[in-house]
Amino acid sequence: MSVRLLDASFDPWAELAATAARLPVGRCGACAAFVGSMRDYNAGREVESLELEHYPDMTRRHLERLIEEARRRWEFEAALILHRVGRVTVGDPIVLVAVWAVHRAPAFAASRSLMEELKRSAPFWKKEFGPDGNAWVTPGGPAPQAPSTHHTG
Repeated sequence: MSVRLLDASFDPWAELAATAARLPVGRCGACAAFVGSMRDYNAGREVESLELEHYPDMTRRHLERLIEEARRRWEFEAALILHRVGRVTVGDPIVLVAVWAVHRAPAFAASRSLMEELKRSAPFWKKEFGPDGNAWVTPGGPAPQAPSTHHTG
């Protein structure tokens, strides 16, 4: 079980590989991972950067409890949660949630549950910065859908 709060950018794929390399060879047949990155819009407005505030010990303990709760529901070998704090810019990875298990079903289920619960309840305070000013983000819930006119290049 691993929880890390990072104040600098990270490479989610390198983090996945490093964690997998520490697991016993051949033990896990599945890894389910989610990487969330900073979008350039939210709730219909353009966003250039995001500031994530937190209380380190409280946030780390909360995320560790989420993994402990998931472990009571599903059987898995390892779980990893990495989350950015501080200033994040468009395109930067913000969160990595990964679960390694013998089979795919518990890996998928535990990974999704961890991400949804993290999004719903983790003690982060987010302030967005954009050309129209700054705004605190209301926590929790699913991400809003992109406007129909928005597309990526």
